[in-house]
Amino acid sequence: MTPAPVPSSTAPAQPTRVRYRVAGLTYLLAMIVYLDRVCLATLAPRISAEFVLTKVQMGYVFSAFALAYAIFEIPTARFADRLGTRDVLTRIVIWWSAFTMLTGAAFNYVSLLAARFLFGAGEAGAWPCSARVFASWIPRRERGTAQSFFFSAAFLSGALTPFVVTLLLQHISWRWVLVTFGALGLLWAAAWHRWFRSEPAEHPDVNAAERDLIAAGGGAAPSHAGGGKFWRQIILNRNVLALCLMYFPNSCVFYFCITWLPTYLKERHNFTALSVDVFTGLPLLLSVFSVIIGGVTMDRLIARLGERLGRCGLGAVAYAVAACALLAVPSCTDPIIAALLIAVAMAANTFTLSAAWGTCIEIGGGNSGVVSATMNTAGQIGSLLCPLLVAYSLQWFNSWDISIYVMSALFFVGVGCWCLIDPRRPVLADLAAPVPT
Repeated sequence: MTPAPVPSSTAPAQPTRVRYRVAGLTYLLAMIVYLDRVCLATLAPRISAEFVLTKVQMGYVFSAFALAYAIFEIPTARFADRLGTRDVLTRIVIWWSAFTMLTGAAFNYVSLLAARFLFGAGEAGAWPCSARVFASWIPRRERGTAQSFFFSAAFLSGALTPFVVTLLLQHISWRWVLVTFGALGLLWAAAWHRWFRSEPAEHPDVNAAERDLIAAGGGAAPSHAGGGKFWRQIILNRNVLALCLMYFPNSCVFYFCITWLPTYLKERHNFTALSVDVFTGLPLLLSVFSVIIGGVTMDRLIARLGERLGRCGLGAVAYAVAACALLAVPSCTDPIIAALLIAVAMAANTFTLSAAWGTCIEIGGGNSGVVSATMNTAGQIGSLLCPLLVAYSLQWFNSWDISIYVMSALFFVGVGCWCLIDPRRPVLADLAAPVPT
């Protein structure tokens, strides 16, 4: 008698969760990035006093970072697209951490400028490389939420940095604060290089089910495209041009908050030292929540309304809120309300980050690193010009309000740019191809 077949008890393997650990490491990276960026604003009064710097000179110190960041952003992201994010991000973090520490060795104005320029050159590409990590490791349906937590981690770190710096300054000098922060980056780089792999298929802990899940969800393959035609399609693409112009005010108001805001609150509104720390951190603290809500809202809007309205409609409305909030700041007679309006503008601004960077991933695909770097480079021009706009407005016109009005106007321009962006059209696709409705 033939025995009956035994039912198989083998169930399909469940996907591993390595992608969540990858996301967690990038969140830690974001926190270290903002710790090193934001600390200089709190240290600026002590540094200015020690080196006898004017506001214009300090403005150039702030802008030196942004200049280097803008110069090296696209080349670094291009390396990540072609060579993988494991080695490139390791190099980035080691470089910027070293120059964070060496900023503490500055002995005059010129050496301080050089250290901040080299710090910016090292950190260039960190954000686009992170976008490339998300493109490779995170399925499309999870990217909005994943990116929102990435930015949220950065803003939480930035919000807490003034308090951490103030606490440390009670025990060590500003120079040793920078050495301490730089050492944290070196520890992260060692852990990243040891464990991370640029693509899911290369990681020994990723099973076939998770690889299939990521691939089915739109994970991006490595890019090997190049040549003049490639760069023309990147630089002259309507989506990319609109993204670049849209991102200019985003970086401008952010850089104002992490450079001049403490001085603005103290000199324009006579805030006490404790109040300065609170209201300097408030824009970034609100951004912790706004960026998460923005990412989740975007994912839901996309599911309901489609890619364009889900991303661009959200971006346009949030930018209009930021523009109106800043427009009201100069005429505000209550210092607390003025500070709150700046925080609201910053929160509305960061509400759009998942939409902006998610659009870069959607239209860039395997070239998402260089597309996001192009957008971020345009933003860094805003970061470069903002400190100088503030410094020269004070020197020539003795006015803080001019820079606030300019930022408001830029956000109104950004509203129009969001209306021109179409995330359904890939950068390297035939530009004459019909767009799905």
